[in-house]
Amino acid sequence: MKLSVWPSSFGKALMVGLLSIATLPALAEEGDEREEKVFGWVEMATLPALDIQVKAKLDSGALTSSLDARDIETFEQDGEEWVRFRLKLEDEGNGETVSEEMELPLYRDLRVRGAGGRDERPVVLMNICMGDTIYEEQFSLRDRGEMNYPLLLGRRTISHLGLLDVRDTFLNDPECGEDAEVVEHESD
Repeated sequence: MKLSVWPSSFGKALMVGLLSIATLPALAEEGDEREEKVFGWVEMATLPALDIQVKAKLDSGALTSSLDARDIETFEQDGEEWVRFRLKLEDEGNGETVSEEMELPLYRDLRVRGAGGRDERPVVLMNICMGDTIYEEQFSLRDRGEMNYPLLLGRRTISHLGLLDVRDTFLNDPECGEDAEVVEHESD
């Protein structure tokens, strides 16, 4: 009979797991002092400009967030480039469809390469309520009518929110009142 000094594979995994759990509080104390919020891969978000709730997909594979917009056109106003577009979104709060034309300054142009070729999209800064905080974020505008989610949040936005749990959905309700914290956009 052969005796082994090393524990079985299960025993090793159990020991590593227990050691990891035991060190978590110590790591939290040494590291970042703020408590990270956790968001699921799909969340409800509020667009304060329209006061509507929409489903948002948090997509770590995308860098820039994207918003479903129609009739997109750029124009010049007071020597600056602006974008005029129409949002046609279902308000998840009451089931009504909201259609609103908006005009915002052009933040930048985004060149996208994909399976369908190359595409150039205008990017604007807009506010979005996630959890209890309003974030000013970059959104590329494109027709997402054929997509399941009118709002896609990319890594730039996710990095401001907190942690992403890809196993879960709808972990935070958007509850941004008048006294909600506002996180302004940081230039790249």
